[in-house]
Amino acid sequence: MSRQVIESSFTTSDGSSLFYRHWPAQSATPRGVIVLFHRGHEHSGRMAHVVDELQLPDFAFYAWDARGHGRNAGPRGFSPSFGRSVRDVDEFVRFAAAQHGLPLSDVGVIAQSVGAVTVSAWVHDHAPQIRCMSLASPAFKVKLYVPFARAGLALMHKLFGNFYVNSYVKAHYLTHDPARISSFNSDPLITRPISVNILLALYEAAERVVQDAGAIQVPTQLLISGADWVVHHAPQHEFFERLGSPVKEKHVLEGFYHDTLGEVDRHLAIAKLRSFLLERFEAEALKPQLLDAHQRGYSFDEYTQLARPLPLLSPKRWAFALSRLSMSSIGRLSSGVRLGFATGFDSGSTLDYVYRNEARGQGLVGRLIDRNYLDAIGWRGIRQRKLHVEQLLQLAISKLRAEGRPVQVLDIAAGHGRYILEGIEKLTQKPDGILLRDFSELNVEKGNKLIVEKGLQAIARFVQGDAFNRASLAAVSPRPTIGVVSGLYELFPDNALLRESLAGMADAVEPGGYLIYTGQPWHPQLEFIARVLSSHRDGKPWVMRRRVQAEMDQLVEAAGFTKLHTLADEWGIFTVSIARRNLA
Repeated sequence: MSRQVIESSFTTSDGSSLFYRHWPAQSATPRGVIVLFHRGHEHSGRMAHVVDELQLPDFAFYAWDARGHGRNAGPRGFSPSFGRSVRDVDEFVRFAAAQHGLPLSDVGVIAQSVGAVTVSAWVHDHAPQIRCMSLASPAFKVKLYVPFARAGLALMHKLFGNFYVNSYVKAHYLTHDPARISSFNSDPLITRPISVNILLALYEAAERVVQDAGAIQVPTQLLISGADWVVHHAPQHEFFERLGSPVKEKHVLEGFYHDTLGEVDRHLAIAKLRSFLLERFEAEALKPQLLDAHQRGYSFDEYTQLARPLPLLSPKRWAFALSRLSMSSIGRLSSGVRLGFATGFDSGSTLDYVYRNEARGQGLVGRLIDRNYLDAIGWRGIRQRKLHVEQLLQLAISKLRAEGRPVQVLDIAAGHGRYILEGIEKLTQKPDGILLRDFSELNVEKGNKLIVEKGLQAIARFVQGDAFNRASLAAVSPRPTIGVVSGLYELFPDNALLRESLAGMADAVEPGGYLIYTGQPWHPQLEFIARVLSSHRDGKPWVMRRRVQAEMDQLVEAAGFTKLHTLADEWGIFTVSIARRNLA
C-alpha cells in the first residue's frame, strides 16, 4: 500500500522556492528522517517508489525537486552555481530534520547519480553529522562519447558565456524495466537540458571529492551498477577505497544499468539499502575522534610529506624551484608578489592587499602579473571567505538584536581588520562595541588607521594581543557576545594550540553568544604553496596542514560550542561556520 504523500515547498536562503514531497512516518514519533535525492534530469516523483519498497514505516521520508528541475520555476537544468546547489542540499536536509525536532544524527540520505555527487560534495565541505548516506551510481565521471567534449564545452563557455546542452541518455540505457522506460519517455517533468556551468562544475567537484574522499567520515554505502552506460566505474571504486569513514560498504550489482534503484531487479539493491539503513539506525551514531589528527591520520601524513624536501633529482623539485625563481625575479614587478616576499604570503598585509583586489605593479607588465596573481583560485576563495564572514557576522548580530542582547564583537587575530570592519560598516545598526586584536604591531597600527578611515572609532578599538593565550582572552572586557577567528587556525598544524585558543574564546564569549570561525578543508594548490611561497613566520616555507571540516567542528565542539551551519565557497576551499556558546 502506497504511503500518504504531502506536497509542499520550502524557501532557500536566496529566496528560491523548491518543491518537495513528504511521506510522514506511520508511527507517532518518527524513528528518523530519510532524505532522497534524484538523478540529473529527473525529479522527486521518480524516487517515490523507493519509499514504499523500502518498507520502513517508522521513518519520515522527504524528496525534493532540485533547482531547475521538476515543478520548480526557472530555466530547466540551471542553477546559479554548483556551490549554490550544495547549499540547497544543506538547507533542505536541515529543514527536513527540523520539521520533526530531530538532530542531523537522526538523518539518513539516499542519492543517485548527479544527486550523489552533490551530496558527496556537501558531506565533504560541510561535514554534517548525519547518520549515514547511500550513494547509487554516483556520476563522478559521466561518459561523454564525443572526443574532447569536456575541453570543448569549457572553451565555448569561456568564449560565449553560459549555454545549455541536451542529455543524450535514452530511457533504455537507464533501466531494463519496461514500466520505468515508458514512464520516463512520457514524463513531462523530465528535464533534458543541463546548464553548461553546472555540467563543468559537476566534473570539477566530482574529481575533488574522489581525490579527497579521505576527508569524509560519514558511514557510507556505495551501490555500483555493473553495466552502466552513463557513468564510469573506476572513479566510484577509487572513491570507496579513499573513503575516510571507518564504516563503509560497496556492492556491485551485475547487469544493472544506471538507474540503480529503478532497475527491473531493483529489489536486490533495495534489500541492501534497507539492511544498511536499519543497521546504522540500530547502532549509535558514529562520531570519529579527530582531536589528535595533528599527530596521526590522513591530514597528518599529507602535512608530513609536504614538509619533507623533494628528492634532488625529482622533476617536481626543479619545477617548483623554477616557479619560485620566476616569482622572486620578474614576479616582483607585481606589487602583491613583492609584498608577499616582504611580509609573508600568509601575513595580514598580504590578505589586506588581496581583499582590496586592485592590480598594481611596475608598468603594464607588473600590473598584468599582479592581476594574474590576484586571480589565483586561492585568493578568489579568500575574498569569498570575507563575504561569508560578513554574512554570518550580520546574522549573529540580527539574532542578538532580536533577543534584546548587547552586541559586543571580539576578533582575536584580525590582521588589518578589513574583512570585519567593512562588514560592520554596511550595517544600519552597528554593534555596541568592537575589539580587534592581533599579535603584530604593524597590523595593529594599520587596523587603527582603518578604523578611523571607516569612521568607527566611537565603537571600535584595536589592541595587541596573543590569540593563543587563554588567560588573556578570558580577561577581555566587556565580555563579547560574538567571537570571530578568521584565517588564523589554518596556519598552525598543532591542535593543542587551537584548543588553548578556543578554550579562551569559550571563557570570553557569553553563554548563548556566537562564534564565527573559518576552515580550509581542501586546497588545489597546497603543494605549490608549500614548495614555492614563504610564511610570515621567519620566512619559512608556508606548509599548511589541512583540517577536514569534521576535525575543525570537533575542536569547536570540545571547547563548548554547538555548530549551527557552514558556508563554503564554490571550490570547496574555505569554509566559514557559526556556532553558539553552550548555555551550560
